[in-house]
Amino acid sequence: MKIIGLTGSIAMGKSVAAKMFRRLGLPVRDSDATIHRLLAKGGAGVAPVAKLFPDAIIDGAVDRRKLGAKVFADPAALAHLEAILHPLARQDMKAFLDRHRRRRTKRVVLDVPLLLETGLDAICDVVVVVSASPTIQRMRALARPGMNDEKLAGILARQMPDSEKRRRADIVAVTALGYLPTLRALKRAIRQTS
Repeated sequence: MKIIGLTGSIAMGKSVAAKMFRRLGLPVRDSDATIHRLLAKGGAGVAPVAKLFPDAIIDGAVDRRKLGAKVFADPAALAHLEAILHPLARQDMKAFLDRHRRRRTKRVVLDVPLLLETGLDAICDVVVVVSASPTIQRMRALARPGMNDEKLAGILARQMPDSEKRRRADIVAVTALGYLPTLRALKRAIRQTS
């Protein structure tokens, strides 16, 4: 089974690219969705997060806005949170990969915002980085609910610079050019894993 890694900084178009891969018939494991499940009511992350951040729990689930307000300005708190969530997310990813190996799936996509930062690119056969200009990235990011300049700056400070991601990519999908150029880049990744 071949693994395509999909990554990109905030507001670069990764979610759209993931949808495009799904439409092309590839199973996509969305690490953001995994984190949402882990923090939802009944999720495996709720109890350990509650021990460290009890006031971030509402109705048996982690309130991600409250949690974010606590950890994004506090590197030590963020490191504690990541120490809880990253191993759980990796277990989920391993289960996804194992399931598709048993099914003899030809190729899968790992949609991971911090793919390069966490070293997961090492298990990928091809790494696709979605990218756009800083102006378009900023415009897209600030259009999101709850986003502001300070929060965006904090997120970007924790992510590898786009220029470095592009340098380390096997394929760069420039999402600001429209649907067809992005689709062509994703199809190139599929061809490279044939």
